[in-house]
Amino acid sequence: MLHDAAVEGGIPPEEEKFLQHKEDGMRPQFTDFEGKTSFGMSVFNLSNAIMGSGILGLSYAMSNTGIVLFLILLTCIACLSCYSVHLLLRSAGVIGIRAYEQLGFRAFGHPGKIIAAVVITLHNIGAMSSYLFIVKYELPLVIQAFLGQTSWFMNGNYLIIIVTICIVLPLAMMKHLGYLGYTSGFSLSCMVFFLSAVIYKKFNIACPLEVFGNHSVTELQEHHVTAHVAACVSTKSKINLRLDLQTAYTIPILAFAFVCHPEVLPIYTELRNPTKRRMQNIGNVSILGMFIMYFFTAVFGYLTFFENTEAELLHTYSKVDPLDTLILCVRLAVLVAVTLTVPVVLFPIRRALMQLLFPGKSFHWLRHIAIAVCLLFAVNLMVIFVPNIRDIFGISGATTAPTLIFILPGLFYIRIVPKNQEPMSSRPKIQAACFSALGFIFMIMSLTFIGIDWMSGEKRNLGGH
Repeated sequence: MLHDAAVEGGIPPEEEKFLQHKEDGMRPQFTDFEGKTSFGMSVFNLSNAIMGSGILGLSYAMSNTGIVLFLILLTCIACLSCYSVHLLLRSAGVIGIRAYEQLGFRAFGHPGKIIAAVVITLHNIGAMSSYLFIVKYELPLVIQAFLGQTSWFMNGNYLIIIVTICIVLPLAMMKHLGYLGYTSGFSLSCMVFFLSAVIYKKFNIACPLEVFGNHSVTELQEHHVTAHVAACVSTKSKINLRLDLQTAYTIPILAFAFVCHPEVLPIYTELRNPTKRRMQNIGNVSILGMFIMYFFTAVFGYLTFFENTEAELLHTYSKVDPLDTLILCVRLAVLVAVTLTVPVVLFPIRRALMQLLFPGKSFHWLRHIAIAVCLLFAVNLMVIFVPNIRDIFGISGATTAPTLIFILPGLFYIRIVPKNQEPMSSRPKIQAACFSALGFIFMIMSLTFIGIDWMSGEKRNLGGH
């Protein structure tokens, strides 16, 4: 078999240009891009890829688990995500390849390459659709709240076309992913602003919130901060450990909270002075930063509303004061952040399609731009004309996210790392096998809960991002 020969040291012509990678700090002789991106810009890009719209639902997740269990689960998932990045980088380092699809080829031949490319494409198209879906429905409301009137350009369908053409497309046409480090940094700053507002509102909104719909906004704001704290401290649900069906729903939501694996190897490719340790540090720093942001967002959002926390945190704030200027600015900042994430998510799709359709071809601007235009055109069509697009990609996300995070990295490691270095009975390969099995468990849980939701008429975001 061709891929077996590759694992044992053979070099198929299709992959020859990806080899010559070294772990001693030397620049690889053959790569698909020359690495010029700094450590900081790489952290920005990977952090931006991790942080999806799911951050808005973490307070609701905490309301279903309690603070202690939420912290335990989030910590475990963050550690597992770091381990998953380690498996990818270890597999890439063994054979000198820094492309997810090519790892699939080395592990399982052409079927593995196709599966990896299809999974990345489906998952990231789902993420792009989710982000533009948010823009479609949230941006008109924010503009209307600021202007106080409606106009033709407040139609969500028009707005996502305008946003795509004016913002997303120019950024998606960049030659290197590293150039998006600046916009990724700005996107992250928008989410830091969001977190700051959540913390501020914790000490500004009265608690408990039985007053929803019964008192005016002025009456709510007149509650003294000390009374607010005293009322909230007495709430027993603040630190409880909940173990019920709602807790079970939270597990797959958190399991996919650190999805960034399609972007890991493209970022590694463009990294200046690329080594496994350097890229692993980028992954660790990014995941740690998002862990801190996730936890503080969840805990302060939860301690503000407790059992009144809704699945979308900003909608909960709007119940207190729909015209709150700070919350409107935060909603706008979140929209900017998710919009700037779309080009970062698009890069791995284009790379996967290039690997499938044009293997071995050198960079060409026409092909580079054409794929981006076609992808954005298709995603815009789906968001505009398919009302239940999020439900559709919720299913695909529940399938592709565990595949990218858990299943494929473990299987790649088992297949690619030579048996003379680590036999199947060795602890690292047993851990990798268990890691892949965990991915199947999360997949089954997610699909089961989605089925239960459909039968009960409820909707949750179980597909990641």
